[in-house]
Amino acid sequence: MTKVGVLRFPGTNCDRDVFSWVEARGFEAEYLWHLDLFEEKKYDLLVVPGGFSYGDYLRSGALAALSPAMKSLRRFASAGGPVLGICNGFQILCESHLLPGALVKNEGRRFVDDWSELEVVNENSKFGAQFKKGQHLKLPIAHGDGRFYAPADELKKIYDQNQVWLRYVNNHNGSLGGIAGIMNEKKNVAALMPHPERAIYPWMGGQDGWGFL
Repeated sequence: MTKVGVLRFPGTNCDRDVFSWVEARGFEAEYLWHLDLFEEKKYDLLVVPGGFSYGDYLRSGALAALSPAMKSLRRFASAGGPVLGICNGFQILCESHLLPGALVKNEGRRFVDDWSELEVVNENSKFGAQFKKGQHLKLPIAHGDGRFYAPADELKKIYDQNQVWLRYVNNHNGSLGGIAGIMNEKKNVAALMPHPERAIYPWMGGQDGWGFL
């Protein structure tokens, strides 16, 4: 059975939702505490959930990126293990330099809580493998620091290497190029600001999130 590690930091608040989603997909879920190193080989996949790790003190995700558990996650990722970051998890992966760019304050400096239409820019064989290039999806967003930013030369490299995963059709937060999700060069580390775990059943308002695991 696929074993999924779900990281938890002080301030993480979507860990239970992600845990339930993992179990609903028929996988085995296990929490990983931020202060603990863990044996990477025990896991087939790691998820860094959303929330407000360390209360978003300093920069969102900056303190979480320094935690012992992230040392184990880096080893897992460098060995080619699949890692998915969601919202604050995206911020943490950027602050850990596992993904390029940064997530900064939304345009207008206001928290955005809404449903967003997304377009698949490049396919990913690890996460949402059934989603095809150009396909449109509907997922909820909830963030204050969700505007993707990268210097011009880095942004060009991201596009040249097909690392843009998802883009907003209606760009709620002012992200450069409407970027909503990106991947690393090897495509085994991926992250998105929208919340797929909040869109897996009809009563949630949509089911497009189901297939991201």
